[in-house]
Amino acid sequence: MSTALNDILCAKLKARFGFKVTQDWLRGGKCPACGHKELYAHAKTPTLIKCGRLNRCGYEARARDVVPDLFSDFNHRYRARAEDRKATANAYMELVRGINAADFGLNWGQGRFWRENGDRGTATVLFTLAAGVTMERLIEPVTLTEDDGSTDVRKAHFTGRHRGLWWQPSGMTIDPGDQVYLVEGCIDALSLYAAGTKAVATLSCSNYPEIRLKEHAGKDVDWVWALDNDRAGRKAMLKHHRALTDAGENSRCAVTAAAPKGQDWNDLWQAGRLSSDFLETSLYHGSLLAAKNPLDKALKIWAHTRSNGFDVVFDNRTYWFELNFEKYHTACATLKDDGYSSDEDALQLKAATIAGALFEIANCRVTYLYFQANDLTDESWYYCRVDFPHGAAPVKSTFTGAQLSSSSEFKKRLLSIASGAVFTGSSAHLNHIIRNQLYALKAVQTVDFIGYSKTHGAYIFNDVAVHKGRWHTLNDEDFFELGSNGSRVSIKSLCASPRLVIGDKTDYTDAWKGPFWTAFGVRGLVALAFWIGSYFAEQIRARDKSYPFLEIIGEPGSGKSTLIEFLWKLSGRADYEGFDPSKSTLAARSRNFSQVSNLPVVLIESERGEDTAKAKSFDWDEMKTAYNGRASRSRGIRNMGNDTYEPPFRGSLVIAQNNKITASEAILQRLIQVGFDKTGHTPATKSAAEYLERLPMETVSHFMIDVLRRESRILKDFFDRAPEYEKRILDDDGVRTVRIAKTHGQLTALVDTAASVLDLGRDDIREAHTYLLALARAREDAILADPVCVAQFWDIYDYLTSVTASLSLNHTARPGQIAINLNHFMREAIDRRQTMPDLADLKRHLRSSRSRKFLKQGTVRSALWDSKTVKCWIFESHTHEQ
Repeated sequence: MSTALNDILCAKLKARFGFKVTQDWLRGGKCPACGHKELYAHAKTPTLIKCGRLNRCGYEARARDVVPDLFSDFNHRYRARAEDRKATANAYMELVRGINAADFGLNWGQGRFWRENGDRGTATVLFTLAAGVTMERLIEPVTLTEDDGSTDVRKAHFTGRHRGLWWQPSGMTIDPGDQVYLVEGCIDALSLYAAGTKAVATLSCSNYPEIRLKEHAGKDVDWVWALDNDRAGRKAMLKHHRALTDAGENSRCAVTAAAPKGQDWNDLWQAGRLSSDFLETSLYHGSLLAAKNPLDKALKIWAHTRSNGFDVVFDNRTYWFELNFEKYHTACATLKDDGYSSDEDALQLKAATIAGALFEIANCRVTYLYFQANDLTDESWYYCRVDFPHGAAPVKSTFTGAQLSSSSEFKKRLLSIASGAVFTGSSAHLNHIIRNQLYALKAVQTVDFIGYSKTHGAYIFNDVAVHKGRWHTLNDEDFFELGSNGSRVSIKSLCASPRLVIGDKTDYTDAWKGPFWTAFGVRGLVALAFWIGSYFAEQIRARDKSYPFLEIIGEPGSGKSTLIEFLWKLSGRADYEGFDPSKSTLAARSRNFSQVSNLPVVLIESERGEDTAKAKSFDWDEMKTAYNGRASRSRGIRNMGNDTYEPPFRGSLVIAQNNKITASEAILQRLIQVGFDKTGHTPATKSAAEYLERLPMETVSHFMIDVLRRESRILKDFFDRAPEYEKRILDDDGVRTVRIAKTHGQLTALVDTAASVLDLGRDDIREAHTYLLALARAREDAILADPVCVAQFWDIYDYLTSVTASLSLNHTARPGQIAINLNHFMREAIDRRQTMPDLADLKRHLRSSRSRKFLKQGTVRSALWDSKTVKCWIFESHTHEQ
């Protein structure tokens, strides 16, 4: 790195970690992972920062991830000038690639990439292969939009035909007897050359540089194919290695199997890992890749490890190689007597060939990818991939510790997860395999729900994740890698339900917005606002300690189901509305409430008139704790202790039914009630609703991701506006309850966000604010009214006592009170053909009577039945009844 850039980087690192300069090292920095002052970096090339506590911490980060401002915006920060026309390229190569321009700058030039259909232009690092043939590495990626609307992120650009050619570092010659590595990228080749190893770049794994190889034919060069260690790279290495061998040249392969996954040669150069030992190890792994058959591979492993028994994987079949010691020593003695070879290694290898036995123990390959656990339930699994030799798609699944503990259990589990996969080995074979594969196996963190993880600050869905505004997809091993190298987190969800299918951004259309407003108007806007707020329910509860419930009511055919199903489409869930809690078991309800985070849980109704125990099994008061995000149910964990599992409620609650719910005042205060009817239905609203129903989910589900990526801005606006709207509602004469003002104020703030999504004007927003104020007033009136069954009870009482003048139901003569015996009341009501409310519901809610205040339950001397003692419910009477 140039002195100027190095000084800037060192200054930033010292300010960030408190480093002190000790000779050529930066030492004594405070580690962000463990907090100890054992962080260090090389003062002359501080591109990698490490913690000295290797066993207890092992923190490692690239400088580019720690001080990203210095490693970004190269086109403006390091603009080329007349006196330095390669300033941008040089800065990129030094800061991002760790290659000093002073020593190697003659290898590249600086170009510029620009396309009319791109989102930007950028400087490039230009490598020349031949006259008119160049490869340019784009310093900042450019997104190109094709004619069909698809997009392509371009990172490199080629000019001229490079087929059959390679790029060679400036000043490097290929002499007879040299060892030369063939890698994919120019920067990879330059990294190896900087480390003292000659290398050329083929520019792609598919390019066989036949023209250049012929120029050096017959020089006895040791050619080493060292393409990227991925499926395409390994396949191409084998193909090119065989072609070069058939051409009569020396050819070998090198595989970076000992390096962390995903690191290329340049990453290894910057990490200081390109030692001679590492290159030798890579050549050994390359020789295994190029093995001709299972026995050839087994003998190479034996020659390297001198192990007497081990597993061998070849062509996705698993074999076992075992050396018979007695036969081996006999063969060695016989070969020596026969004068087989003076080379001891060659003689021993021949003896191992004679004394070794190779047999198949599985007709597939099982690769253990990582360990995953649910700490709360004390369950754990080993996640694996099963590959087949016949070309079938790999199968991924899990094994428990118990299933790996014996060959019989392993065989049964393998057969159950992968069709036709059979293990015929012994427990000793299995123990050897898992001992080697499971040692230091990567651990992946897990969550047992779909949605937002407060611990990680990330949204974890089935196939995608959103972290700090960035979209991530599952990697090849079915987990997400979030964050930078310095704070990288590996995570996945264990929950398979619900399954959200999020469409790609290129498939998204916002054509739904106009029809949505046409079909549902201000009520739809309020529902959409609540739905958007649900995406941030955990963050809102963290500050406000609550998030409201939404109740959508209305007559059949008023559009409730169409609205909710479309809102689910926006979240990637098709053909779903909700579940009926009265038809679900307690365990099913608990799982429905626990399986999502920052997503709605929708409760729908069935026939509420059913007079069955199941229909009455659900009590709305169960939901009170969900308002604050607390657990609605607790269950014991199956172990020898007293541990319990109480999953918090992490989502939001939507209730959709034809009639208003009957619940306690505490529940009613938490509800925002939106009513739908058919009065506004027109041919236009019908057409708009049908259009929304026909829209494929894949074209609208990316909406949720777009909203989540604006998390910080949405939450800032919400927290700024919600208190103001709450105060405005409380200042209204019709609202006195603080909780009602708070819930409706929160939703009013979210309406502003939803209105901006729908591109609505100020008049529409003002209409929505007025509508929510009216809802708050109506909610205030609702909590002052009697529950439906109590109101029905007093209606029957007033009817019976007013129509039949001779009938009295009041058993007390005490002024100002009414004493009612319920059995007497029911008999008189039934005799006069009145429909009584459910007695159990009535008894539960009579204590909350407001029209006539409940006083107590007790016995009175009946004024109707000759002073007999009668059990009664006693209430205050109205003034006109005294």
